[in-house]
Amino acid sequence: MNSNRLEQGLQKLHEIDGEAGQAVINSLQHICPDLARLTIEFPFADVYSRPGLDLRAREIATVAALTALGHCAPQLKVHLNAALNVGCSEEEIKEVIIQMAVYAGFPASLNAMFAFAEVLEGRAG
Repeated sequence: MNSNRLEQGLQKLHEIDGEAGQAVINSLQHICPDLARLTIEFPFADVYSRPGLDLRAREIATVAALTALGHCAPQLKVHLNAALNVGCSEEEIKEVIIQMAVYAGFPASLNAMFAFAEVLEGRAG
């Protein structure tokens, strides 16, 4: 295991997701610590740390992809929070979700918007 890569991934994870990202990692530790490590190293050390897109753009793309997939509500909620954490506005996120109705269908967009409502409620209280 490359501890430098793990540390770089953990730093990026905390920058983007804060406690929500760490909760995902912690939830994997008892069943599959290797998947927890890979979830830190590949996405956060190898991909999110690349130049070319800032974190806002990366989270917009991630929210769009998870909305389009339509079956990733837990991951979508983490990344909706992350998008807000890195500077996306509520309006921008709503527009991304609406845009996905064209390409992923209304059910996927409706589910994503309801997930976003839950995220906003959680952040408010």
